[in-house]
Amino acid sequence: MPKKDNQQSLSDALKSFIANHDLKSGLDQVRAAEAWTEVMGPGVANYTRKVRLQGATLIVSLDSSVLREELSLGSSRIREMMNEALGGELIEKIRLQ
Repeated sequence: MPKKDNQQSLSDALKSFIANHDLKSGLDQVRAAEAWTEVMGPGVANYTRKVRLQGATLIVSLDSSVLREELSLGSSRIREMMNEALGGELIEKIRLQ
């Protein structure tokens, strides 16, 4: 059944709504926090206080300085895995605190 001119798919309508109401950054924040837990697993997630996306920098606050040092050694691989989980190059840098 052909679409009428004023109809669009639900996916297109949601994308348009998100763009028109400047919701992309908020959604990216939520997706990044969920991806962190998924990618890093529950062990790291238990020591994570906060995950936020500031521009293209993922800022992660951790409870353990030892864990922070360990993760900093693999930050480029973590960035790759996070971007893969997010489906794009959203993260350019990871800052562990």
